[in-house]
Amino acid sequence: MSASELKTLFDAHAADLAPALLGCELTVTTARGSVTVRLTEVEAYGDQGEDPGAHSYTGRTARNASLFGPPRHAYVYLSYGIHMCLNLVANAEGAGGVLLRAGEILAGRELAVERRGGKDTGSKLLSGPGRLGQGLGVTLPMDGTALQIADYDPDFLPPPPNTEVSFRLTPPDPQAVQEPIVSGPRVGVSGIGGSSAFPWRFWCAQNSSVSAYRPGKNVPGAG
Repeated sequence: MSASELKTLFDAHAADLAPALLGCELTVTTARGSVTVRLTEVEAYGDQGEDPGAHSYTGRTARNASLFGPPRHAYVYLSYGIHMCLNLVANAEGAGGVLLRAGEILAGRELAVERRGGKDTGSKLLSGPGRLGQGLGVTLPMDGTALQIADYDPDFLPPPPNTEVSFRLTPPDPQAVQEPIVSGPRVGVSGIGGSSAFPWRFWCAQNSSVSAYRPGKNVPGAG
């Protein structure tokens, strides 16, 4: 997939974009440096009035305003008063988005480990949206930041420290073997939004960086 094709997908429904993000490389640069990950787990959240699990379900607020456009931007929110979660805005007319849930570190591991408290937990270091956001150095002021989409470049070097915040997304290495992708209900989403009616969690099968599944409260059919 080319950068142009990936960019076009951001104008589609979030559930169409989400699986295409797996295997993409995301570089987040802050004043402290850059961390690059290969995305291994994501969740799509649908349009206003469509998806009861989405922040945009009941309409626009100060918190979710970035979901309402433009696309190809970051939507950052604080979860449970602790975790910074990074989403990418898709189909801005409908206010959809994709939550980034896990990734494998390709560059900047030392900085990510420091941000995660100094203990390197291997493939689980950035497993789960809170850990991923922390390791990437995501903060609330990054909400609304534009996403740079570029073709794969094996010689790409992240910007040096003390630059402005940036998000750079590149399609997978076309020479790399792509892992099988599977899908299922989303993690921790309550009610019908967390049921098999919305199988919008996508992940790289058998990849050890993927987070553990846990159902939300009152999910139909979850036992």
